[in-house]
Amino acid sequence: MKILFLGDVMGRSGRAAVRDRLPGLRADWRLDFVVVNGENASGGMGLTPDHARLLLQAGADCITLGDHAFDQKDMLQFIETEPRIIRPLNYAKGAPGRGHRLFEASGGRKVLVAQALGQVFMKRPFDDPFSGIEPVLKAHPRGGLAQAVIVDMHCEATSEKMAMGHYCDGRASLVVGTHTHVPTADAQVLPGGTGYLSDAGMCGDYDSVIGMDKAEPMRRFVTGMQKERFSPARGEATLSGVYVETDDRSGAATRIAMVRLGGRLEPATP
Repeated sequence: MKILFLGDVMGRSGRAAVRDRLPGLRADWRLDFVVVNGENASGGMGLTPDHARLLLQAGADCITLGDHAFDQKDMLQFIETEPRIIRPLNYAKGAPGRGHRLFEASGGRKVLVAQALGQVFMKRPFDDPFSGIEPVLKAHPRGGLAQAVIVDMHCEATSEKMAMGHYCDGRASLVVGTHTHVPTADAQVLPGGTGYLSDAGMCGDYDSVIGMDKAEPMRRFVTGMQKERFSPARGEATLSGVYVETDDRSGAATRIAMVRLGGRLEPATP
């Protein structure tokens, strides 16, 4: 199976990049399944129903969220009616929506997508992501009930992302980090056949401070004072993510490659 995972979509620029490029990539790369992290797609904070529909219409089979899952209040109700949106599985127990789901890909093949929130350096005390992901992996064996298993590890610390990669090795097809908006260079297939990347980066303008217009973040760093709200940078976005090929029988990753298209970053394609 050919799978594309796109990192955090950041504001208007990120949405435009996904809208303009993803349909062509689906055709050119003959993609079987696409996951897009959309938790920053609406003004950099959360996801509105309209912007969720835009990402799905562009070719996303699944949208994952993150710690900003419900910053846009309409998502509280919309996520209950749109099963293609996944929020973190270790979010508050009373949160609407689901933290994992079995999707159907081309040819009737099944893909499990799950998302977990890390605890290190995160502002809110989320439940343990490792004990949260364990029953999901047990219930959906790779290469059995699910031909591919994708885990989005949404957190600050690369060490926690790496630990989740090794924890899922042999049981997931892909473990990919999101949240920090900077693509890492450690794409690899782990010993047990799990594709891994510490951070997919963002689909956003990299002439910025992690996707935000530079002025206000720099003011706060230099002076320690806040003048206005953060706002997403609006220059041309780089579409950032990771591509993985998997074996249907075992669910193991057979190939992994970083993806960077457009904008300021050096291009990378499978």
